[in-house]
Amino acid sequence: MTTTPGERELPLDVRRSTGSSGRDAALVEAVLDALASPTVLLDPAGRVVLANSAWTAAGVERQAPILPGADYHALALALRDDEDARRLVRELRELADGERTEVSVDRSVPDPTGAATSWFHVQGSRIDQVGHVVVTHVDITARVLAEKASAWQARHDSLTELPNRTHLHELIDAELRRPGRPAVAVLFLDVDGFKDVNDSLGHEVGDELLRQLAGRLLAVTRGQDTVGRLGGDEFVVLSRDCEADGAELLAQRCQATFEQPFDLGGRTHRLSASIGIAAVPAGSPAEVRSTDLVRDADLAMYAAKAAGRNRVRVFSPELRDSVQRKVQLASELRDAIADGGLTLHYQPVVEVATGRVTGVEALVRWQHPERGWIGPCEFVPVAEQHDLVIPLTRWVLGEACRQTAAWRDDGVPVVTGVNISAVHLVTGTLVDDVLTALQGAGLDPRQLVVELTETSAAEDPARAAQQFRRLRELGVESWIDDFGSGFSSLGRLVAIPAGVLKIDRSLVTGADGPAGAAIAAVVGLAQGCGMRSLAEGVETAGQLRRVVDLGCSYAQGFHLGRPMPAEEFLGWMRANGGRLDLSAG
Repeated sequence: MTTTPGERELPLDVRRSTGSSGRDAALVEAVLDALASPTVLLDPAGRVVLANSAWTAAGVERQAPILPGADYHALALALRDDEDARRLVRELRELADGERTEVSVDRSVPDPTGAATSWFHVQGSRIDQVGHVVVTHVDITARVLAEKASAWQARHDSLTELPNRTHLHELIDAELRRPGRPAVAVLFLDVDGFKDVNDSLGHEVGDELLRQLAGRLLAVTRGQDTVGRLGGDEFVVLSRDCEADGAELLAQRCQATFEQPFDLGGRTHRLSASIGIAAVPAGSPAEVRSTDLVRDADLAMYAAKAAGRNRVRVFSPELRDSVQRKVQLASELRDAIADGGLTLHYQPVVEVATGRVTGVEALVRWQHPERGWIGPCEFVPVAEQHDLVIPLTRWVLGEACRQTAAWRDDGVPVVTGVNISAVHLVTGTLVDDVLTALQGAGLDPRQLVVELTETSAAEDPARAAQQFRRLRELGVESWIDDFGSGFSSLGRLVAIPAGVLKIDRSLVTGADGPAGAAIAAVVGLAQGCGMRSLAEGVETAGQLRRVVDLGCSYAQGFHLGRPMPAEEFLGWMRANGGRLDLSAG
């Protein structure tokens, strides 16, 4: 039998099984060549009958040379003998035997020149009863690479290229499930002062700091450890086969990386880190999850910060109990603010030149119905940690203004001071909250003072100055509290439009010694800036005489009057006629 040009005669067994003529063979070949994807026709034994032109054009010929009668199954395994290849061969044989209707396998193919690996979607279809199979190969390399890149990005931090929160938890959980449960430790690291870098130098410089830190942590950890970034300035180190003692040594190495200054924006900056550790001993039978371990390390880190920063703390069950107590206390404090469970006590402020009681400082008190007396030193930090400072301060402002208005109506006009947190400055609602309290009580703004500690004012002096200036325009004076307890820039502080500098009790206690010179300096500073001075914590007649001699305008302390409930203060004022005899000593 003759064929026309361009025709190719199919093998005799194919023509016999299909009843094909030479013209049919040409048609089969033309159909295969019309397919865009590299395609081969296999006989029932898996031998190559035909390969289309796309096979050669796509370069597949170079990876798997096709010769008449070549064993496609053997070629597939020779390219890469992996699970995907073995599955492909197995399913192609089942397809030829009529045991399945199609084959669909994704497999990778290495390039013999050493170029990047390619990926193909291999699709097989049976075309006759004898068992001939057509196999197409669709190049899916671009899709696979995109999927791999997307999967990598989903599990890594784009800034530092370290494992992110999701991937870290996957890695920790995998480690905790290892047979025999090896020792596992997690270090939770937080940069002390990172916010200052971000705020003062900008986020780009902050990002550079994080990249430098990532590199330093990778350099000091072991090859079997994993460094990851949770977000912000929080890093986690997964330390495999490591007990708590070893984790402490690793934490010390991490801290040591901060001894070398960071080069940021052309300037060097010294920082430190607080690190918490949570560890699971080898062979521990307890079920532990990654979320448990990271949470415990986080609690230990906060304990390290609370202890003074630049510390290392190892988690203990007592830490968790303490946190749970604080969470419960925060819930009860929230209810107390809403339900009127708090009260205010008022401590007199005395003008030392005349002995006249000119005002009071409002101090919040909490008599818990079950726990009894809870001091401010316990519940105020809880309020700060659980976003209750603003509602607490608003309650104090409202209650203090109402009480001051009531005293005014009773013929006892005083100026009441209310302590303001730095958090309130950040929210930008301070002026509106003060106005709301004044208007609600019908109180003259001149009878209210807002007090902000020196350290709080120094955190953002520009914001403090802006809001204090607005309050002054409304008639509300601002005072700087606890002056002398911090290490603030005097140049920034004097720019704040305050009316009084309250000298910290730590200086007043030592007024007869070297602290006396410091008090004199503060008094001079206040006078130079058009402010007055108030000595806090005056406990004895001697301290009172000393601060008077040093030029203080006002004094406050137990020697002059303890904090009192509102009704008691009213009686005390009437008994004293609103004036104290300071000469009685």
